[in-house]
Amino acid sequence: MIDHISVGVGDLDRAARFYEAALAALGLTRLVTRPRTVGFGKAYPEFWINLREGMPRVAPESGVHICLRARTTAEVDAFHVSALSAGGASDGAPGLRPHDRVRYYAAFVIDPDGNRIEAVTFPQE
Repeated sequence: MIDHISVGVGDLDRAARFYEAALAALGLTRLVTRPRTVGFGKAYPEFWINLREGMPRVAPESGVHICLRARTTAEVDAFHVSALSAGGASDGAPGLRPHDRVRYYAAFVIDPDGNRIEAVTFPQE
């Protein structure tokens, strides 16, 4: 349904370093570098960061978050650790989140610009 997504960032170099570390855990690498944008993906850029000079930090009450699929719980764990090591903040440690309709394992982080990013997988056991 969705081909690609992008988020605004106030400092492209800082954000690129953050996302290179965090997304590597999910198998995404930097594929495109342009003066005001960087694209990450597996075969093509699926996740973009775009420079928005003067952009204020994303407000926590914005309600916006982006969820990226992981293959395993280990990838979710690695995403969380990598994101925190690269300057992000935890917004929900890795763990099982039972729901009424689906059982999933996820972790939430906030990037240096305030964007809320989740990694999720659906364990079978």
